[in-house]
Amino acid sequence: MNKLAKFLRALDSYHVTDGEKFDLSKFNPDDDGNLGLTKEDGAKLLKDVKAQLQELQDLLYANQTKSMLIILQGMDAAGKDGTIKHVMSGVNPQGVTVTSFKQPGPSELQHGFLWRIHAAAPQVGRIAIFNRSQYEDVLVTRVHPEMLEHEHLPGPINTPEFWKGRYSDIRHLEHYLNRQGTVVLKFFLHISKEEQRERLLERLDVPEKRWKFSPSDMHEREFWDDYTKAYQDAISETARPHAPWIVVPSNHKWYARLVVIGAIIRALKGLNQTAPKPDPEVSKSLDDYRARLMAEKK
Repeated sequence: MNKLAKFLRALDSYHVTDGEKFDLSKFNPDDDGNLGLTKEDGAKLLKDVKAQLQELQDLLYANQTKSMLIILQGMDAAGKDGTIKHVMSGVNPQGVTVTSFKQPGPSELQHGFLWRIHAAAPQVGRIAIFNRSQYEDVLVTRVHPEMLEHEHLPGPINTPEFWKGRYSDIRHLEHYLNRQGTVVLKFFLHISKEEQRERLLERLDVPEKRWKFSPSDMHEREFWDDYTKAYQDAISETARPHAPWIVVPSNHKWYARLVVIGAIIRALKGLNQTAPKPDPEVSKSLDDYRARLMAEKK
């Protein structure tokens, strides 16, 4: 079995479709699949599979019947921006949108927390990438529940029932999107606390990377255990076969990117799409146009 085939088989171990059995502590952020791949092997494989992604995206765009939503979540410095850059480079930009969800503004806070999310969902034929997503509303607000006071919410907040309701709303939105033809893939870029420390230090030590550093990174790092618990609960509550989570071991950036692109490719292949064929009348017109163009050469 070649390296690519072995790698694709390894993807199953990262997919979570049954939240009841999920345990984040069982996933090793330092995992590299035990495939004997080097960083150089990973770079070559990534280049090879990018060609497949381009072909599959073309079919998605041409058929205009399905769409894909890619959600990227992770601790600060987990590699969300780099994953978008390296995985999606080379695809047709006309068929891809990237939305980075920052802290909601005054207008957004006057709507339900899923309002801006649904508005950014992909059109048919397109791939939408969410850099952070609806899950911020069960992650950041779970760790910092005082933020809920700005959301104009009715009834009690920060209770077990409140969070159960938010998880339920997210599940229903993802189920709705799936029934409308959207393939939903949710990636948790899983890094260790030590790896985050090293990446934050690199941002400070390398002058060209200092712009990436934010004082909030250090502040949020103090809540590492709280965020870990919030991710455990969010994934447990929302992992479903129609909207799986992929827990991506991300201490090795090259391997994380392979896992992400591999999961995307498998999902697109699963659509079994082929190039659309025009109906017979249109085909006849096309043949006539071709004949006329060929006649001009004479």
